[in-house]
Amino acid sequence: MSAGTIINADPPWRSVLGYRFLVLGDPRIRRVAQLVPGLFLFGCAIALTVAAELGTNPWTVFAQGVSERTGISVGTVVALTGAVILIGFGPLREPLGLGTVLNVIVIGPVIDVVLAVIGEDNSLPTRIVFLTVAPVLLGLASGLYLGAGLGPGPRDGLMTALARRGVPIARARTMIELTALSVGWILGGVVGIGTLYFALTIGFWVRTFLPPLRVDKQRA
Repeated sequence: MSAGTIINADPPWRSVLGYRFLVLGDPRIRRVAQLVPGLFLFGCAIALTVAAELGTNPWTVFAQGVSERTGISVGTVVALTGAVILIGFGPLREPLGLGTVLNVIVIGPVIDVVLAVIGEDNSLPTRIVFLTVAPVLLGLASGLYLGAGLGPGPRDGLMTALARRGVPIARARTMIELTALSVGWILGGVVGIGTLYFALTIGFWVRTFLPPLRVDKQRA
C-alpha cells in the first residue's frame, strides 16, 4: 500500500460511526427520510386549514364538502379520493412511485389525528394563526416529499397525465383545482379568505423550499 493511499483513505472514525450510511450520505435513505416526514407535515398543514374554518385549498374544500354530505371524516375522504385517482393511473398509464402510494396512506390519517388533537371551537386569533402557518408548513412539506423524487401525489399525477395528452400544465392545474373547488363548495366545503390566501402564497413557499431539498440536485 502506497503512502498516498494511506493519506487519502477515510479516517477510521468515519467507518466506525457508519459515516457512509448516514442519511445525508446515502441518497436512497435520504429520499425515504424526506418523504415520510414530508407527508406527515403535509397532513398537519391541511388539518390546520380545516381547523381554521376560514377557507382552504381546493382539494380540501372538496374533502370538506364530501365529509359534510356523508359524515365521513375529512382525512378519510382525502385518502379515498387519492385511492380513486390512483386506480385511474392504470388507464392513464401514469407511473406509480413510493411517494404516490404513501401519499394516499399517510396524509389522510394524519389529518384526522391532528384535528382530534386540536379540537373544535378554537378562538378566532388561534384560527388566524393556524391559517397563517399552514401555507408555510405545506410548502416545506411539499419540498420534502417532492424533493425526495419518489413520485408525486395522486392529484399531481392527474395533472401531469393531462399534460402528457397535450393540455398545457397550467391549464390542466387550473381546470382540476377549479373543478375540485366548485364541487366542494356546492357540497358544503368552506371557501373564504383562506382560499384566496392559499392561492396567493402556496406557490411562493413551494418555490422557496423545493430547490434546496431536491436530493438529485444536492448530489450534483
